[in-house]
Amino acid sequence: MVDFFKKKAKNSKDDILSGLTVALALVPEAVAFAFVAGVDPLVGLYAAFMIGLITSVFGGRPGMISGATGAMAVVLVSLVKEGNEMGMAMATPVENMGLNYLFATIVLTGIIQFLAGVFKFGKFVRLIPHPVMMGFVNGLAIVIFLSQLGMFTEKIAGEAVWLHGAELYTMIGLVILTMAIMFFLPKLTSKIPAALTGIVVVSSIVIFGGLDVSTVGSFIRDGGGSGLEGGLPTFQSQLFTMVPFTWETIKFVLPYASILAAIGLIESLMTLNLLDEITNSRGNGNRECMAQGAANIVTGFFGGMGGCAMIGQSLINVKSGGRGRLSGIIAAVTLLAFILFAAPYIEMVPIAALVGVMFMVVIGTFAWSSFRILNKIPKSDAFVLILVSGLTVIFDLAIAVMVGVIVSALVFSWENARRIRARKSIKEDGTKVYEIWGPLFFGSITTFMNKFDVANDPESVEIDFIESRVSDHSGIEAISSLVKKYEDAGKTIKLKHLSEDCINLLNRADDHFRTVIIRDIDDPRYYVVTDKAKIE
Repeated sequence: MVDFFKKKAKNSKDDILSGLTVALALVPEAVAFAFVAGVDPLVGLYAAFMIGLITSVFGGRPGMISGATGAMAVVLVSLVKEGNEMGMAMATPVENMGLNYLFATIVLTGIIQFLAGVFKFGKFVRLIPHPVMMGFVNGLAIVIFLSQLGMFTEKIAGEAVWLHGAELYTMIGLVILTMAIMFFLPKLTSKIPAALTGIVVVSSIVIFGGLDVSTVGSFIRDGGGSGLEGGLPTFQSQLFTMVPFTWETIKFVLPYASILAAIGLIESLMTLNLLDEITNSRGNGNRECMAQGAANIVTGFFGGMGGCAMIGQSLINVKSGGRGRLSGIIAAVTLLAFILFAAPYIEMVPIAALVGVMFMVVIGTFAWSSFRILNKIPKSDAFVLILVSGLTVIFDLAIAVMVGVIVSALVFSWENARRIRARKSIKEDGTKVYEIWGPLFFGSITTFMNKFDVANDPESVEIDFIESRVSDHSGIEAISSLVKKYEDAGKTIKLKHLSEDCINLLNRADDHFRTVIIRDIDDPRYYVVTDKAKIE
């Protein structure tokens, strides 16, 4: 019992300290993504707080951090712009109407995500092959790395210019110091979170050393924001008065909401899968879908820009010891405390410290083993891995994963289509027997049909499916077509070792098939996709 409470106390301490680290890392990310979407930084910070809190409490993966993300922010750019144009075109022009459309779209996004969880679509994450997962991890590591390079620039006359001279060397030195602390401290002690220690040490050096470097506050002001300080999120009542509930509005927001819902769910479920592997535990995908949906609904009504799981912050949390729901709750509540009470102090944190933390996340995220196994795995898998990595960098996660899954499915279908075989033999009574090997499905039916010589076969033919599996409706149709060809040629054909569901489907199509099917006690028992009554 004593050991149990000691373990609980240690876990709580790790969750609290890792939550504080994540809260600091959330600030520049949320602010940056708000600037990308073209909205006020507080819109991004409110989203990070509300989504982070709700998903931490109700989500399907303890320890996973959610908030405003770049993948969704990119989609919101054109939504806000078009919304503002529609607002100015109204009979009574409305400024910043794009923000109201953004909130309405996020609410609809949340509804779609919640329904995806209700109908248990989260289980389809199991269909994502390992090469796609590895490509996603590598691509995301590259994206995180590239996003941090923007921190090595400064605004001059409204344009981003690379740092140079003493400013650049100071920035690099502070980044390296943060990374060194995170690398060496765990080797000395595991009781102190390395990331938080790195941030505190580097911040102390900058503040007490009077170093002139970019900070969270200067980052916000350079982006056009007024600061980090704000009040509690407020209910956006103008959604019911300013946004017209018409068919035109639905046609405008629905495509954006659908894309955002897909991006959010894919990124969240992929992150959940990754954390499952790291922690050797299993999350609940459907519960996460519902939590993400509920969070976005609340966020939309209370002035947030929407979001989903954040892989960078989730990895920071897990690698800092955060395993329970408390870590995410602490991160969200601390972020709100920053906004309400500690804005001036958080604005003093140097960007270099946060960049160092993110660089260590990149190093820990990238699957370095992929270089070692590229020449050992099938070429198709290597191609998918590289393809997904590249598409994640060039486009976004959702496109990369969908393309990766499609390519993997096509490769799988092609490889299985080539495995259909037919062993031929003649019985003593002159009956020709075709023993079919391999899966019979849409990809293999052409090869299957080419195995038979209807014109030159004897008067009696038997087809044995004992080593074959009929996988879909195309396979059923191929069997039906083959039977008719033999009968039209005036020959007798018998089908043997078909599964019960295949027999039922053939009999439904034509009662005549009852006369050509041979039933046996060792008939296989499996279900084809078309037999919906059998599918769970």
